[in-house]
Amino acid sequence: MNLLSYGLAFLLDLIFKDIELWPHPVRFIGIILNKLERYSRTQTLIPLRVAGIISLFIVCIISGVIVVFFITLPMLGAIFKVYFAYAGLSLGGLLEKGREVLELCEMGKIQEARKRLSYLVSRDTSEMDDKEILRSLAETLSENFNDGFVAPFFYLVLGGPVLLWIYKSVSTMDSMWGYRTKAWKELGWAGARMDDILGYIPARISFFLIFSWYLIKTRDFSILNKLKNVVRDADKMDSPNAGWSMASCAWVFRCTMGGSNTYFGKKYEKPLLGGGGNWDVSHIRLLLDFLLGCGIYSCIVLLAFRYIL
Repeated sequence: MNLLSYGLAFLLDLIFKDIELWPHPVRFIGIILNKLERYSRTQTLIPLRVAGIISLFIVCIISGVIVVFFITLPMLGAIFKVYFAYAGLSLGGLLEKGREVLELCEMGKIQEARKRLSYLVSRDTSEMDDKEILRSLAETLSENFNDGFVAPFFYLVLGGPVLLWIYKSVSTMDSMWGYRTKAWKELGWAGARMDDILGYIPARISFFLIFSWYLIKTRDFSILNKLKNVVRDADKMDSPNAGWSMASCAWVFRCTMGGSNTYFGKKYEKPLLGGGGNWDVSHIRLLLDFLLGCGIYSCIVLLAFRYIL
């Protein structure tokens, strides 16, 4: 029954994506984190790093308790189990937003494409040209295939909606607080470190899923010669996890990721991943279709893994 409900949740995500007017659980996590931030910064009793650790425990406990309450309700529990599983996945929304950016680039509406891309990335998009937009789009699609789908689905099949939403709480805290700036370095430390820990196994599962799906889809076994390149490139990244799905897609599509990006007014040089050329419209279209197929394949593999267990 659980496996059927998780499969249904995956289908609901692909069909309905993120319903914008619906009060998504992540928004409530964001509200809790904003309140915890204000309190952490105004109190003077404990260091910010300790406040961040306490905040991490609080938001995870609150999320877990709320999900347990709803999925154990008589009669309605099964419905809420499917809902919380569906709400924790974001492959459908990621691909939909990616296609919107791609279509704007195809129509030559660069300013609108920059704005739409800014909803997907934390980097500054205001001065990007079309090549930078497409490269950034490829990077965020590849990275968030793991962060927005594989990792939460892995924790869903491993521990149900409760474990999924504990993971989502950590992931949301990292996305809101996990910046390496003076303002966030201490307060966001706990969320960033825990996100690294929880993301470690899923990131490497994403690497396996991307390459195995490519082999199933193309029968191009020459790609196996690039496995060591992926491992090498993934290790270049500051994050122990972000590079695995990005480097995998870079080598599968023979295009380069990384390079110059602007964050909060400051330029950073990201490591170069892959050994190919620039991303163009046709590459992005293929990437979107590839990730959709890989998502379906990943769902089957992870559900089968849970069934075997």
